Amino acid sequence: IADCLYTFSSLKTPVICFVLSEGGSGGALALSVADKIFMLEYAVYSILSPEGFASILWKDGSRAKEACDVMKLTSKDLLEKKVIDEIVPEPFGGAASNLQSVVDKMDLMLKETLNELTKMKTTTLVEKRYEKFRHLGEGSWKMSR
Repeated sequence: IADCLYTFSSLKTPVICFVLSEGGSGGALALSVADKIFMLEYAVYSILSPEGFASILWKDGSRAKEACDVMKLTSKDLLEKKVIDEIVPEPFGGAASNLQSVVDKMDLMLKETLNELTKMKTTTLVEKRYEKFRHLGEGSWKMSR
């Protein structure tokens, strides 16, 4: 994970990530050092599982459902908090109900984003990625005690 964070932070090429279903634990953290993060509409994304969060915060892993509400794991929540950049719309029933339409949308998003990012100077690309990561999730949630 640390190697991934280090490598992604200094790559001189665009780094584009797609969260497809459940991005969790250190892998989610590693994906956060990207120029653009896209997330399927019904996916979840967090550096800690709800069970782990509940166990740490309340010493009670059975409060995982409550933890989900506090953690703001959904694509809508994360877009609002600027943790992700864009939501990939899914058809009713999720991506599996019409996989080709979702893949086509992701293909278009990837091409458009690559076109946008490859126009940037390398130094600008790396600097913007660094600034984005430094401010990731600032003030993104407050919990009442």
